[in-house]
Amino acid sequence: MGTMIGDRSTSDVVARLRTPDGRDEWIYCHSHILITKSKYFADRLSETWPTCQILDSRNCVEVYCEEHDFDHYITVLRLFYITNVSVTDICPGVKNTLGILQVAVNLGCPEIIAMCVDYLEASPWEEAEEEEILKIIPGMGSLAEPILGRLQPVNQTTIVKIFLSAVMFATSALPPTMLDLKTSAQEQIEYMLTEDDDAPLLTADEDIKPKVRQSFKGLLTRFSNTVKSVCESSETRKFQSFLVDVSWACQILAKLELLNDFVEIWIDASENIVKVIDHISQSQQEETIETKIKVIEITSKVLEAIGYGSVILPTVKRLHMVKIWLPFVRILKPAVESSTTVEDECSVVKIDGEIWQSLESAFVSIILALPSGEQAEILSEWLSNKHVRYPDLTEVFEVWCFRSKVANRRLADVQSSNGMIKML
Repeated sequence: MGTMIGDRSTSDVVARLRTPDGRDEWIYCHSHILITKSKYFADRLSETWPTCQILDSRNCVEVYCEEHDFDHYITVLRLFYITNVSVTDICPGVKNTLGILQVAVNLGCPEIIAMCVDYLEASPWEEAEEEEILKIIPGMGSLAEPILGRLQPVNQTTIVKIFLSAVMFATSALPPTMLDLKTSAQEQIEYMLTEDDDAPLLTADEDIKPKVRQSFKGLLTRFSNTVKSVCESSETRKFQSFLVDVSWACQILAKLELLNDFVEIWIDASENIVKVIDHISQSQQEETIETKIKVIEITSKVLEAIGYGSVILPTVKRLHMVKIWLPFVRILKPAVESSTTVEDECSVVKIDGEIWQSLESAFVSIILALPSGEQAEILSEWLSNKHVRYPDLTEVFEVWCFRSKVANRRLADVQSSNGMIKML
């Protein structure tokens, strides 16, 4: 029969566990085991350490611990008596193993430390457990470092590789059965590029942008072809499902400062998009408003890019966008404000108020950059329209009046100045 912990008849040392709350327990142990398994006990039981002789000349080693660690100390003492300790000898659970590990580190028990590290390194963690590990493990030294392997920063080359792979996957033509996987990939791509409490995982440079642009080009081309085919077939379901991907693409490309291709595609498809919306209005009344809102959210981003100079376009294309979307927006706003959803009779279909404001500002900026004759045509139509309240083009009207009134004088002054310069 082997040596057993707690066997008073054969023990030659007492491990006295004490807590600040007054808990005091004596564990009868054997010095040769404690010395072999623990550096702490080896130091305390050495001839150079003053010891207290009690209970028939047995050595007594006092161990002070917190109440929440008490049971872990008992467990570690019991593990000393197990030959060839394995992971299965440690009680299951990340929290429990983490407690044992802390005690093993305090007592200097390399064998138990190794078992705990192996268990924690391989086990799944809940969020609270991960936070606890981050608090405790970094202060334990090199022996516990493997536990943090999954939390170490990844080199930039690897980040770029997985980002590009995710972009290629998320922009591919995938079957409906993989919709959830595609959605997840899209969410993580957006997360990687978002600056929140932490910096983005990567910043797109000139090496990354061409590859990203190529992946999105395929998605945008398929969208453009879908819009054309829907106009011919009136099969609007595919268009509506595509809008989700296109809306996401718009957000990602804006973050990467790659909106040019997107804007060009949206401009070319705008007339057909409005036709598709008309088809939906005729056949799917309950889904019309939701689809229009999604379309206008995307259009808002496109108009902002055009209006504020992020994407430079010729006059004909800027004018085309105004003529297509200005009537659409002025009719949509009152329709949205007066509609209710089918699912909940009390809930009103809403659109972020900032989008209406952004649309109005973008229209004003775009129109002010058009030739004065085109502005005059737009203003004449606006002043005679019953939806004159939105978008409010008062600023455009004021600037147009001022420019028109002083145009001859200002241009004459410029020509006169140019003449003087030439004479010099």
